[in-house]
Amino acid sequence: MTPKSFYRRIEGELADLEKASLFRDIPDVDYGSARELVFRGRNLLNLASNDYLGLANDERLKIAAVGAVEQYGCGSAASRLVTGNFRLYDELECELAEFKEQEASMLFTSGYAANLAIMDSFAGRRTIVFSDKLNHASILDGIRLSGARHVRYRHNDIAHLKKRMESAKDVDSRILVTDTIFSMDGDLARLEEIADLCDFYDTMLVVDEAHAEGVFGSGRGISHERNIADRVDLHMGAFSKGFGSLGGAVSGRKDLISYLRNKGRSFVFSTALSPAVIGANLAALRLIASDSSRGERLLVMSRELKTYLESLGFNCGDSASQIIPVILGDNEKVLAAREKIIGEGVYTAAIRPPTVPDGTARLRISLRADLTDDDLQKIKTAFAKLKTDLT
Repeated sequence: MTPKSFYRRIEGELADLEKASLFRDIPDVDYGSARELVFRGRNLLNLASNDYLGLANDERLKIAAVGAVEQYGCGSAASRLVTGNFRLYDELECELAEFKEQEASMLFTSGYAANLAIMDSFAGRRTIVFSDKLNHASILDGIRLSGARHVRYRHNDIAHLKKRMESAKDVDSRILVTDTIFSMDGDLARLEEIADLCDFYDTMLVVDEAHAEGVFGSGRGISHERNIADRVDLHMGAFSKGFGSLGGAVSGRKDLISYLRNKGRSFVFSTALSPAVIGANLAALRLIASDSSRGERLLVMSRELKTYLESLGFNCGDSASQIIPVILGDNEKVLAAREKIIGEGVYTAAIRPPTVPDGTARLRISLRADLTDDDLQKIKTAFAKLKTDLT
């Protein structure tokens, strides 16, 4: 049987990806959330996971997950609007709203689904959405699906944003959405200035705190750390990173959350998260609410490592968080560097276009609070050897 024409096109595109060192495959990793993962049969220090506080394997979360399964079973079996709701879900939403100092919260199957729902609900063809050029793909996809006019501004360029907003001041429906930590660069949004512009131009402000929750602002995020949480209309977050589990969440005023619950298609038409996940989320939330020291230690560690890497001559951009890029530029170079780091017992992610702009391929270091002093020394030694090999 002759292959259909689209097979030939796909084969050609895959070959092009291979040639440009852009081909991706799922790595042969086991225990991928642990402090030490297994790769190619070796134990390696894990600097690629987003388990920032090292909670994914915490016994308290495991016990809570098992307890929820024993009480409620393995699956939710339906959308929460049908029969997929349990008292445990309501308990988590109430405690999350209290933690975030908001009137209400609602859960989603993922942070991606949460961002899709926000845009699907609040944006439409008559809406302009202002978005930082380096916002996460889930934000961009949500804007695209909403049919809104997407107006991107240069990364963290407030003057450029102001020009964009001024040119759209006569449009009735306006939303600004931004990550608070940019996931591939580790730098922080200029939230105070953004909030000022949103107040001046009467624009809805949505922030994605997925990489900040658990770490900044006593675990509540950067908008809380900077005392502007009450000026943000919707706070999106994720249990899949600092909380060590799974799922997304949105917090804000009761009427906005009610609107989202009624309009958000990724909520209405999705089976709810399993009871095990909700049990673990609740345990993680209570742990972070009672003790923010893990996040604080992580930031101290991050500043120390970034300073050291820069002293070696590496370009770490404007990182001010637990995410530290080591920008090498060339795709082949970054893949080779990753192999050298693995050889030293350290696992990092090699990030290439289109995830990052052309010419900015990098190793993405994702630090975690359960690293020891010996671990940090091992990381420093590995990168010192890499620098020698690259020069």
